[in-house]
Amino acid sequence: MQPLVSIITPMYNSEDFISESINSVLNQTYSNWELWLIDDGSSDKTINIVNQIISKDSRIKLLQNKQNSGAAISRNKGIKASTGDYISFLDADDLWLPTKLKQQVEILNSQKTDVVFSSYKQIDEAGESLNILVEALPNLTYIKLLKSNYIGNLTGMYNAKVLGKITSPNLRKRQDWLIWLNAIKTSGKPAIGILEPLALYRVRENSMSANKFNLIKYNYWVYKKGLGYSSITSTLKMMIFLNEHIFIKSKQNKSI
Repeated sequence: MQPLVSIITPMYNSEDFISESINSVLNQTYSNWELWLIDDGSSDKTINIVNQIISKDSRIKLLQNKQNSGAAISRNKGIKASTGDYISFLDADDLWLPTKLKQQVEILNSQKTDVVFSSYKQIDEAGESLNILVEALPNLTYIKLLKSNYIGNLTGMYNAKVLGKITSPNLRKRQDWLIWLNAIKTSGKPAIGILEPLALYRVRENSMSANKFNLIKYNYWVYKKGLGYSSITSTLKMMIFLNEHIFIKSKQNKSI
């Protein structure tokens, strides 16, 4: 029997996008999956939309936070509830292309790695292409990932059967980076990147990631709070990060 893939999707006021995101899972060519939707106190029609979909497919499950708790707590809640051999992530406004799960399961089944990810394309809020491809590195080591986050969270999958359920510290942003760092470090094997784009990342206006100050602040906290480095070491790591992010990682963004 093919491995079960657990998909973790935090939601907050996602009525404009959640149906499309769920449909991109339903349209996967690989069918042995469970989708954990974790609602973080939505006040719009997200829950109503989700309940209509859940009634038609038992693979989709809903968890609800009693109060708004943030992405890290919501994601961790889904991970802990999951029962799959492999764990992957899809935010409520992003999309997968149809063969995403199939291709990644095949690689994890080969036991060449415990972590797999892929290239992805960027779209705008209306779902129109921004003509940008973010290309995956074919092989990604812990040391390379420590310099900058090369894994688009919507593209990643790890082997929970081998690595256990990897959760993240409660940081407001970049907690996904810590999950992938932990996964690769625990594995001891480099992650494998699929060059074919298997997902669509929705670039939102006024997002925290678009703010340059937040780029520095939240990545600094990954080193300081997430990894426990001293202030001096975290500052040095941030200098390496900025060099990597601006001069090296930026080359992974291709115009298409």
